[in-house]
Amino acid sequence: MLVIGVTLGWILGLLVVVLLLRHFLAQRLVQRRLFESSPEIPQAILSAGSQSGSLARWMSLAGYRRAGAVPGFFALTLLSLAAGASIGYACWIFGVLTAADRAISVIPGGISDLLRPVLYMMPWLLTAAFAGIPLLIVRRTRWRRMAQVERDLPVTLELLATLAEAGLGFDAALDRILTSQPSQRALVQEFRTFQAEVLAGRPRVDCLRRIARRLDVTAVTILVSALVQAEQIGSGVAEVLRSQADDLRQRRRERAIEFSMALPVKLLFPLVICFLPGILLFTLGPAFYEFFRLADTYSLHRRL
Repeated sequence: MLVIGVTLGWILGLLVVVLLLRHFLAQRLVQRRLFESSPEIPQAILSAGSQSGSLARWMSLAGYRRAGAVPGFFALTLLSLAAGASIGYACWIFGVLTAADRAISVIPGGISDLLRPVLYMMPWLLTAAFAGIPLLIVRRTRWRRMAQVERDLPVTLELLATLAEAGLGFDAALDRILTSQPSQRALVQEFRTFQAEVLAGRPRVDCLRRIARRLDVTAVTILVSALVQAEQIGSGVAEVLRSQADDLRQRRRERAIEFSMALPVKLLFPLVICFLPGILLFTLGPAFYEFFRLADTYSLHRRL
């Protein structure tokens, strides 16, 4: 009866996951039709009103900004949870845990008593590990997006400063740069959204601040603060862009120096863990072997 109850529970959980996935796919279809019907409107503007809450904010920072992003995340989490639980349940039903318990029971020294709790916790550990896969994917995507923005910003800022010093306005210089860069880059997409919001009638200061909120990168926030201040007090944009480009170049140089100085400390741990045991075994192994051999010979002579 217990097996039947657990099986029915898994079937019910899978049905819930299938229903959530169906709802998520329906929302994605409606969003795709709306986006295809108005291709000139960026995706971030279409989903700007639905990004409320800490989870939606976190997924928006990672680039998942469609209307069904949060339900899709929950559905994938439940699906991963069901997959991990199913694997653990299969290990219990087919006797994998029992066979492993018999295998570790022959280990001497009481080690089997230490390994047995870990073995029987393995289904729960598998369930938790599978349930955390969507979380790790979104987190990894967020870090990749931040690294991409930090890598593209210095070049973009240098080009903006150069074009502004050559006499172009900020909007014209930005449009010239965006047309020469790949459209799938995160920074390019955000600046395209900025242009669309300005054309839609939003205040320029508000559009700049929305870029900082959508990206949440320190370098972009500093740049936006300087541009907002220049816009409010009416100063020249070229001087602000040049000072920001020089400041960003200096910060990158200091970060590279800091990383190079911390590298020997980070290399210490793999050296100690990987190389030092082999060196000790190679140098002190023969001496210990001779010592134990002489000790066995001496103990054998004492017994005789």
